[in-house]
Amino acid sequence: MSTAIKFENISKQYRLGVVSTQTLSHDLNRWWKMNIRGQEDPYLKIGEVNDRAHKGESEYVWALKDINFEVQQGDVLGIIGKNGAGKSTLLKILSKVTAPTTGTIKAAGRIASLLEVGTGFHPEMTGRENIYMNGAIMGMTKAEITRRFDEIVDFSGVERYIDTPAKRYSSGMTVRLGFAIAAHLEPEILVVDEVLAVGDAEFQKKAIGKMQDVSRGEGRAVLFVSHNMASMQQLCTRGLLLENGSVTLQSTIDETINEYLFSAETQSYFINDKLFKIGKDVYINEVRVLDQNLYNKSIFNVDEEIIISFKLRIFANKDKYSLFCIILDKRLNRVFAAESESIDEEMFLKINSSFLVRGKYSLHVFVNVPRFKQEDVAENICHFEIVDTMTSMIKHGDYDYGSVFGNYKWIK
Repeated sequence: MSTAIKFENISKQYRLGVVSTQTLSHDLNRWWKMNIRGQEDPYLKIGEVNDRAHKGESEYVWALKDINFEVQQGDVLGIIGKNGAGKSTLLKILSKVTAPTTGTIKAAGRIASLLEVGTGFHPEMTGRENIYMNGAIMGMTKAEITRRFDEIVDFSGVERYIDTPAKRYSSGMTVRLGFAIAAHLEPEILVVDEVLAVGDAEFQKKAIGKMQDVSRGEGRAVLFVSHNMASMQQLCTRGLLLENGSVTLQSTIDETINEYLFSAETQSYFINDKLFKIGKDVYINEVRVLDQNLYNKSIFNVDEEIIISFKLRIFANKDKYSLFCIILDKRLNRVFAAESESIDEEMFLKINSSFLVRGKYSLHVFVNVPRFKQEDVAENICHFEIVDTMTSMIKHGDYDYGSVFGNYKWIK
């Protein structure tokens, strides 16, 4: 199988708040070093990683730093990472929306991109005209576009408005037609950012099915960015994990998703550092996952008891509230839920873990007035793992048995 895309030492540097360096002395210095003396850009030696959560000391930031990977024909690569990790910048460089500061990209064939709603659309042109314009930009002849035209319109579901200017399209209609164009004009490489989340559930299902056809049926490469891990797992064959502009993992999509959801920074406890900053009558102050001796613990055997400790701050009538605790599996699906009759400042929930199969889990906790309002919430917190050292399923290694053990009996 041949290589469709190859990233070699790709880096992208920005100066915060400005275009270029925005100072005459910096621009002259850069021009002199690079064009007259034949040296590298002097500003490549400065700058900080792109950690958006903390204030830095340098005005230069590396949105991407030393990115190296390959995508083979027929592969679907899922690019995963937190907001600000560099995913969109990576795709923009591949799509030639922006240029890398250093490094090269080798791509075999035409690239069709859908990076944001309205990508490649002219608002004054009709849907029909935009289809032909996008095809021409990709190097297709009018006859080639006409051959695929009916298929594009049918897939998009906007036939009634195909001769209406694109500026009158809703965001959903725009992304439908944009994806249909990108996927049907026979690109060798299809690049899709989070934009599909704008579409409805029916269209997302169609889009994922089309991307599967493009990759598996037609042998083309797909790069897909999404925060929907279920779609990632369904569609992608491999994963790339980005953190602060650097690649931290290249592996199977399952392993990449697991690393993303349960990174080394996650803990088996949650402490609310935003307490009292917003006006609520009840705050979730602290949540901890404990063992039987009330010590913090993150790894349990299938026969162990799990104790979840809650500390709340209450400034109202506590009897009208209830505490809801939900166990989430590694795909953030809800596995189990428990609701209290009322609340107190310190509460404990005891759970026998024997119904959970081995795997990684987390908690979704909220305080609410039942059937009326949610007062405070903590999502995807307190990560813990169930290991299996005793059941008959040990012999099957890492086979995925789902999330729960059932009470069953074989009869012969």
